[in-house]
Amino acid sequence: MKKIFRFIYRSFLAFFILSVLWVFIYKWIDVPATPLMGIRNFQSENPIPIKHQWVPLNDISKNLQLAVICSEDQRFIAHNGFDTKAIQKAILAHKAGKRLRGASTISQQTAKNVFLWPQRSWVRKGLESYFTFLIETLWSKERILEIYLNSIEMGDEIYGAEAAAKFWFNKSSKDLNANEAAAIAAILPNPRKYLADPPSNYVQKRKEWILQQMRNYGSLSFSE
Repeated sequence: MKKIFRFIYRSFLAFFILSVLWVFIYKWIDVPATPLMGIRNFQSENPIPIKHQWVPLNDISKNLQLAVICSEDQRFIAHNGFDTKAIQKAILAHKAGKRLRGASTISQQTAKNVFLWPQRSWVRKGLESYFTFLIETLWSKERILEIYLNSIEMGDEIYGAEAAAKFWFNKSSKDLNANEAAAIAAILPNPRKYLADPPSNYVQKRKEWILQQMRNYGSLSFSE
């Protein structure tokens, strides 16, 4: 029995050390690929080249930075990785008979995209919370957003802001205007189904909502 406990203890200790080191390395080193990129490529019957080009946050339009925050997580700057208000609203809506909606923050999505797999399970959710805590502790908000915008899926085999801007609007991500940024943010709930250009009625309505939220939000500042 002691050997079993010793093995479990050493396994947890090794996992803790390696996971902290993994997160700490990505504080400075750009993420070359994510598990989702490999999974998508493996699942595809006719694999197509992955479109992914890393760019620093300063080279990503402020319009796109603001659009994804307004679309996905408006309290991103203020919370510690978990938006308790959004979680409470989701629970109350579900109890009222509405469809259960997600309340994942940009930090949680980043943890999932960079370190974990997409399928939902209690194990993955637990690990997602753990990695969210680590990145909120070891990274700045700017670094979290930078990795998020360079890693998320923004179309079929299209990952990150630069690849998305070139694919959807034939320009660099630093040159995206508010309308283009909102269009890309509008497809994030299902980027393999929706088109940023030309947008469907649903995407157009969602884009208009995001633009309104951007106007309400004002300028983006990380000093809060």
